Amino acid sequence: MNDVRVRFAPSPTGPLHIGGVRTALFNYLFAKKNNGTFILRIEDTDQTRYVKNAEKYIVDSLNWCHIPFDEGPNVNEKFGPYRQSERKYLYKKFADELIEKGKAYYAFDTPEELDLHRKNHEEKGKTFIYNWHNREKLTNSISLSKEEVEQRITNGDKYVVRFKMYDKNLDEITTTDLIRGHVSFKTNLLDDKILFKSDGMPTYHLANIVDDHLMKITHVIRGEEWLPSLPLHIALYQAFGWDIPKFAHLPLILKPVGKGKLSKRDGDKLGFPVFPLEYKNEENNEISRGYKEDGYFPEAFINMLALLGWNPGTKQELFSLEELIQAFDLSRVSKSGAKFNPDKTKWFNQQYMLQKPNEELASLFVPILEEKGIKVDKTYVVKVISLIKERATFVSDFWELSNFFFKAPEKYDEKAVKKQWKENTPDLMLELITILTKIEVFTSKNIETVVKEWITSKEIGFGKIMQPFRLSLVGALKGPHLFDIAEMITKEETIKRIKTAINHLA
Repeated sequence: MNDVRVRFAPSPTGPLHIGGVRTALFNYLFAKKNNGTFILRIEDTDQTRYVKNAEKYIVDSLNWCHIPFDEGPNVNEKFGPYRQSERKYLYKKFADELIEKGKAYYAFDTPEELDLHRKNHEEKGKTFIYNWHNREKLTNSISLSKEEVEQRITNGDKYVVRFKMYDKNLDEITTTDLIRGHVSFKTNLLDDKILFKSDGMPTYHLANIVDDHLMKITHVIRGEEWLPSLPLHIALYQAFGWDIPKFAHLPLILKPVGKGKLSKRDGDKLGFPVFPLEYKNEENNEISRGYKEDGYFPEAFINMLALLGWNPGTKQELFSLEELIQAFDLSRVSKSGAKFNPDKTKWFNQQYMLQKPNEELASLFVPILEEKGIKVDKTYVVKVISLIKERATFVSDFWELSNFFFKAPEKYDEKAVKKQWKENTPDLMLELITILTKIEVFTSKNIETVVKEWITSKEIGFGKIMQPFRLSLVGALKGPHLFDIAEMITKEETIKRIKTAINHLA
């Protein structure tokens, strides 16, 4: 496949939903698989919905996900500019070209006139569609004379440019979608869409087609919600006489519970983010959670997204980005929606946690310790992480799982104390101190050997010693191998904590 060029073209109207990130990801994977180019284009023609910091958020999100664009705003602007608002001088020329070809026309109908038509149709149980069956009866350059049209324009009458959709002689438009296969659309249901608005700005449809053509886009990979626009876009390409790119419409990401598309409301209700990065709404200061700030690794986030609607055809679930590129194929993208699973997302993060070097995780944990006023050698932190990371899902879990490595317990689990700390426990713990004091090489293996030999010689149950011992060091019946904890905190601290427990629980 030669010169593959794909684009991700979001509107900067707010934070980037994970559905948008997945669209960007699939475009990126397809481009890299085929040695192509991944382009970012900002579609900001709707200035009424423009959000000032949204473009930066989009770029930051793609960079955090490790799927940077090859061309885009301020990056290799080979076909720039890449913001549609900076390209608006282009679109009028193409609208005029369609008018000259008889493929589009001026429409002077006022909003009030169109509302009246809609109401009249509703009263008759019909739906008003501005197209081939009534365009000659409405106020436009098809029904008006050339002189009337010129006079209206000279007078400054407001108008829009509408596309002249297929006429009644064509029953349907058919094409092949790379994901959905054969698709067809009945032409009698298609309206004459507005291409150029009265404010001098193009609509999405015109700008989108013109930019894709000028930027030499070969494949349009976008969300399922754009499928109804496909016949118009095909018709526009045909009207201009341009080559039509191949289209692929991705399935929706569905709610975890119930039916419909995943929304921010679902995330708020069930307690998970739907945006890659935290987002602050500058109008109301509302903060929306992000996967980054919630502690997810970008590799885990991307791996999860890739498997929402795409199946590698094997049982493999964990993929590096390079592995995703090699395995990705649009033919294995599903037609049906993919249900989002928050628990599975956590599982992915846990798997990537297990794969990460302890040194890297320690670098992430050290700032958390410093915030708590704890300063220890990083090599100690690395060893702590080696003992606890299998139980963690996020770096933020480390403190809860390991706080006893850094400070003595200040309280003891009441249920555990009631169950495990018996009347004779203090005497047994004092005897344990004597045993521990005699151990010269205080390593986990040595401690375990000596203590277990002593317990066996006393002919008492292991639980009578081990559980109070763990309570003394940890404050609860949790944590990794008990003798590893003892070695880590040193002999002196181990004995000190047992003495403190005896006094505290007396």
